[in-house]
Amino acid sequence: MESLSRPPPVIPLVRLEGMIAARGGVISGMNLAGVAPLLERAFGMKRAPAVFLAINSPGGSPVQSALIANRIRQLAEEKKKPVIAICEDAAASGGYWIACAADEIVADPASILGSIGVVSSGFGFQEAIARLGVERRLRTAGTEKTLNDAFQPQRPEDTARLDALLEELHTEFKDWVRARRGAKLRAPEEELFTGRFWAGRRALALGLCDGLGDALGEARRRYGETARLVPIGPRRRRFPFSLLGGGAALLEGAAQMAEERAAWARLGL
Repeated sequence: MESLSRPPPVIPLVRLEGMIAARGGVISGMNLAGVAPLLERAFGMKRAPAVFLAINSPGGSPVQSALIANRIRQLAEEKKKPVIAICEDAAASGGYWIACAADEIVADPASILGSIGVVSSGFGFQEAIARLGVERRLRTAGTEKTLNDAFQPQRPEDTARLDALLEELHTEFKDWVRARRGAKLRAPEEELFTGRFWAGRRALALGLCDGLGDALGEARRRYGETARLVPIGPRRRRFPFSLLGGGAALLEGAAQMAEERAAWARLGL
């Protein structure tokens, strides 16, 4: 009688791509509401020996980054499955926050990793509205209700408040990286936690990742040449069909594209 051969290992590969934001974009982006069902599908595959995360993100919301990372850890501990993060073009800022939820991080030599910092940006239009003869009318109940109003000159007290807030968020980010990477880090924190980012090979030397490779190669190296990846990603309408909701959707999509383009540009990509 012929012996029954064992089926090849099947590993779910969850795609986590784009800007991280509380509100899902009409073009791209991720948040916990959109990612949680994908993670639950992946961890729900009973015979899968592990869950792979394909991360390609320049960052975004610290809160959503933390929520996604925490959900990954909850499911990993509940299902007793190892998690491997595969960094593609970038796992930077919030993208790296999520990558640290994995038990191991693998990157391409050309991947961008790190950017362990927090950024806030904006514009000042007070001189522009003055030239146009526009009067700014603003009333608040509470002396600190507004912060860095784009239509008023920047005040030192606002700058101090914003700096303190950014420092608190940076502390949360650093504590998370310490907790997840710990003794794996091979450089002083003064070098690693400045917001700087590195290519994959240098990131490996610094302890920001554990190896160099790609998803299929890692799956076969760990689980044999017959190992198979099953991509799990969001079902979204492709551009330009995602903008068929009308002018408002078109404007929103253009703004999101500009914001994401600026985030990638900060990485030189």
